[in-house]
Amino acid sequence: MDPTRAFVKSVKRVIVKVGTAVVTRSDGRLALGRLGALCEQLKELNDKDYEVILVTSGAVGLGRQRLRYRRLVNSSFSDLQNPQGDLDGKACAAVGQSSLMALYDIMFSQLDVTSSQLLVNDGFFRDTAFRKQLSDTVSALLDLRIIPIFNENDAVSTRKASYEGKNCLQDSSGIFWDNDSLAGLLALELKADLLVLLSDVEGLYSGPPSDPKSKLIHTYVKEKHQTEITFGEKSTYGRGGMTAKVNAAVCAAFAGTPVIITSGYATDNIIRVLRGERVGTIFHKDAHLWTSIKEVSAHEMAVSARDSSRRLQLLNSEERSKILLAIADALEKNEDKIRMENGADVADAEEIGYEKPLISRLTLRPEKISSLVKSVRILADMEEPIGQILKRTELADKLVLDKISCPLGVLLVIFESRPDALVQIAALAVRSGNGLLLKGGKEAKRSNAILHKIITSAIPNTVGATLIGLVTSREDIPDLLKLDDVIDLVVPRGSNKLVSQIKDATKIPVLGHADGICHVYVDKSANMDMAKQIIRDAKTDYPAACNAMETLLVHVDLSRNGGLVELVAELQREGVELYGGPRASALLNIVETNSYHTEYSSLACTVEIVDDVFAAIEHIHKHGSSHTECIIADDCEVAEAFLSQVDSAAVFHNASTRFCDGARFGLGAEVGISTSRIHARGPVGVEGLLTNRWILRGSGNVVNGDRGITYTYKNLPIKA
Repeated sequence: MDPTRAFVKSVKRVIVKVGTAVVTRSDGRLALGRLGALCEQLKELNDKDYEVILVTSGAVGLGRQRLRYRRLVNSSFSDLQNPQGDLDGKACAAVGQSSLMALYDIMFSQLDVTSSQLLVNDGFFRDTAFRKQLSDTVSALLDLRIIPIFNENDAVSTRKASYEGKNCLQDSSGIFWDNDSLAGLLALELKADLLVLLSDVEGLYSGPPSDPKSKLIHTYVKEKHQTEITFGEKSTYGRGGMTAKVNAAVCAAFAGTPVIITSGYATDNIIRVLRGERVGTIFHKDAHLWTSIKEVSAHEMAVSARDSSRRLQLLNSEERSKILLAIADALEKNEDKIRMENGADVADAEEIGYEKPLISRLTLRPEKISSLVKSVRILADMEEPIGQILKRTELADKLVLDKISCPLGVLLVIFESRPDALVQIAALAVRSGNGLLLKGGKEAKRSNAILHKIITSAIPNTVGATLIGLVTSREDIPDLLKLDDVIDLVVPRGSNKLVSQIKDATKIPVLGHADGICHVYVDKSANMDMAKQIIRDAKTDYPAACNAMETLLVHVDLSRNGGLVELVAELQREGVELYGGPRASALLNIVETNSYHTEYSSLACTVEIVDDVFAAIEHIHKHGSSHTECIIADDCEVAEAFLSQVDSAAVFHNASTRFCDGARFGLGAEVGISTSRIHARGPVGVEGLLTNRWILRGSGNVVNGDRGITYTYKNLPIKA
């Protein structure tokens, strides 16, 4: 839970205000889908013993739509030829109010919830007796688990202009102008624990939400934000708009009722608010005191990483190498601290009951730390990757074009439960000159924090520790994924669900793989001793790795000559749990798999029999994830067919799938293994984090319609 939302644990009575822009569509008709989602959320809260009060707008808009239709039906042809005057707003309110309430009644009745209608006017609240009776009535309704629905009685309201006072809610003077201020007033009168104002945008922005430079404000601090915010145009549907919501929220919050402004377009935002998730903008009287949890915004963190990366690129190759060597030394020197923090993470994971594969990925053993230190030093000794001339071409006389390697910019890497990934990725970012934002899994919180601290402490002030930012809150991720103007590449390392969610939520290019369904095919020509050795290593060397074998495909002839039995026995001796396809399960009497597309990440795998190499290739293309595949065969013709036709990032002959690794490929380290077909594929090392730019050197050359210029397009030698 976000620390700024911890107060929701004690919320009992909540008021939800829904505006006209949420209730109606752009054509003025009711947004039935959004209304249905609203009612379902309120039903869920009611079932969980929350006291729920609804303040709704939309009556005027609904009434206007119905009266326009009625006027059209009753108009003569000559009437239609003349300009039609505006409909009376109070008549619209009178007609729309009954229709709106009838709709709420139908929707709530379908959910087995009873609702009630309370129409109020601004003048009522000046009457002390009315205010007491209102409180008593609402309490009686809530005791019966009935949802009170409030609206201003616009049909008979005498107010003609908005109230300009600053303390309209704080002193309960009884004046309100729109349903936002009515909701704020009711929050105080009815002693609500929380007020949720639903809008057509995600919350309060620093400027108009349509402006790409505007940022969502998660916590409103009056002293800071009241002079910084620029409001866009007022809502075209109702009387309020964001200005009215902010005024109401400020008044209610400073009088003691926390307020959250969030989008009513989402189907679950009210539920998420009460779970303590960071949704929308919070207004709280103590917001200015929350300095202990003051945070750098996602945008600021990304910009700082970009600025630091540009300073890093100004260093020469030797200076960048020294930073990496300093990082390696710092990791080695602080191994005890790393293991202590990692041990705490592992102990917590075991107490919670996490599965063994996750705990295996989480654990930093001494040999793993040593391996990480070694990989950082290998990167330090690599040839300089930045500023390399990849191609030089003479376009015309005294006009030379260079293609030069350069960093991508700022990387956002999201990874689960593997703190060793943090070290590898950070080292690659330094070597490639990129800024970096890291978000690790919550189960490795302590490990990630100490590793980040050690690594950034080794970065000189001339570059800045902000080169590598550590994102600690899951709620920051949606904001980061919107920063396509600052972040240049997102690399998700984790489950299929994680990668899919990231791809769906951002316009930033995404590099990664969703699954590691790696296959080993044993051909009839295979050397059986070699085959047993390879499949044992591919499955048992590190079962939790994404390059571990998950499916063993065996030529049908081996099922007849005892070869399949030998292979299965080898795996079973290592404690591997076997699941079969239809043919293998029937022959071997093992449990049939539910799906060929299963990444076990443990001592388990699928076994199936195929007719030949082409059937194996077809199976891999149908059920694989384009990660790593292997053929074990002595028949070179069969092997070449497999190598050339299997469309995966890495394809091996007579070698374990476990070799698909950046360090083993000599890349020093890897940011991940990509199954994409654009940019980088397979283990992504330094080269995968580079792009190129073009440098053109001329001598006063002009195009001038290509007159007077002779293009030579001559390849020139690249000087060392």
